[in-house]
Amino acid sequence: MATSARTAVKAIQDIMRKDVGVDGDAQRLSQLCWLFFLKIIDDQDKALELTEDDYRSPLPEHLQWRSWAADPQGITGDALLEFINQELFPYLKEMPLRGSHPQRGQVVREVFADAFNYMKSGQLLRQVINKVHGIDFNNLADRKHFGDVYEQLLNDLQSAGNAGEYYTPRGVTSFMVDRIDPRPGETLLDTSGGTGGFITCSIRHMRERYVKTLADEQAMQAALRLIEKKPLPFMLCVTNMLLHGIEDPSFVRRDNTLAKPYREWGVADQVNVIITNPPFGGVEEDGIQDNFPAEFRTRETADLFLALFIRLLKPGGRAGVVLPDGTLFGEGVKTRLKQQLLTECNLHTVVRLPNSVFRPYASIGTNLLFFEKGTPTEEIWYYEQPVPEGQKAYSMTRPIRAEHFADCVAWWGGPNREGRVETEQAWRVPIAQIQERNYNLDIKNPHVAAADHGDPEKLLAELQTAEQTAAALRDQLKAILAEALLR
Repeated sequence: MATSARTAVKAIQDIMRKDVGVDGDAQRLSQLCWLFFLKIIDDQDKALELTEDDYRSPLPEHLQWRSWAADPQGITGDALLEFINQELFPYLKEMPLRGSHPQRGQVVREVFADAFNYMKSGQLLRQVINKVHGIDFNNLADRKHFGDVYEQLLNDLQSAGNAGEYYTPRGVTSFMVDRIDPRPGETLLDTSGGTGGFITCSIRHMRERYVKTLADEQAMQAALRLIEKKPLPFMLCVTNMLLHGIEDPSFVRRDNTLAKPYREWGVADQVNVIITNPPFGGVEEDGIQDNFPAEFRTRETADLFLALFIRLLKPGGRAGVVLPDGTLFGEGVKTRLKQQLLTECNLHTVVRLPNSVFRPYASIGTNLLFFEKGTPTEEIWYYEQPVPEGQKAYSMTRPIRAEHFADCVAWWGGPNREGRVETEQAWRVPIAQIQERNYNLDIKNPHVAAADHGDPEKLLAELQTAEQTAAALRDQLKAILAEALLR
């Protein structure tokens, strides 16, 4: 089935490539996403109609997938385009919350708020619809394989311009979830959910290790929390949740986490687990920083999110967070944030990643910070994640994979990280040393000798000689040009 799932998706993409309205991988995936979404909703409706006597779909009958899409010889061409563009989409964007499960209608409305039909050929669109209709999302095996194929499509988004910002490499998410080890019933939050990679990885982790009964599954699903502010990843994320067997994805919220004032996040909002890769390297819209206390005000998103993580964790709660090198060595607001982090939380581990992990979207240094709230930090263990032997850097064709973290997992130690030892990749730094450094956490591996770049005085002399040679060549060129102009 996995092969046929990939074959079906490839066939759909090949049809879309013939359409002049669909431009690039991001638009193809967006188009595929809303079609998948409507087919999944209809398949779920059919299942709920069998299990609940009074179930009513949130969609009116004539707009349900089975009514307009199921017949392979049905509406097509300009009539299909007119139906979708002039009737289906306008209704879904403003649909009233009806039916026996109004939250399902809310999800549909939010998904279609910024959705768009890119295809211009009604005949090609009918061909795509027929392919999608052949998928039975109520078949668990089919849904699982399509979930895997869909995640590969999300992975491919890394090469689709700015869409790469929504995707964290699967190897990184798998490692972080494995180390955080979420359990069913623990509230789990991703504040910058993107396409949902951390949550779906956590779902797989819990199903493999801890979900044994229906009650376990229900407890797991009821405790998930995800916020994403941009329309494309939001739509991709909701569809991703449906493909991973989430019955009610209304926990996926379309919102800007940072727009809510810091002090309005109260005890009721606190969670057991935070796993996330917040946006960094950019700035938020004007006024967002004013939602935070004066000592934490900045336009750097990573810093604002870090302040919020500390506040949102319950006592005893734990977090795994991706942060840039700039957070580690920065001063000012960053220093105050790190001081609060180390005072209120135990930052027990920093995994330093190679710069190439997030290429091509970003090539700055990144780190995985693991901390628990409730006790101050006494020491920080650092682990430098190497690039595999025989490989100079990570890339799109050779990405970081979960197995690359095997040595780090082996070093990690027991449930309380007992048994750790210093190695060529791992070193320990006591809190006193951190304080002496004014909370600069950018501590290099002491077991790796600094590269010998030569004697500074000799290098300076060589630079001056090179500059003098370049100046002489410029003078010669000017003389030649001047002479040529006089002729």
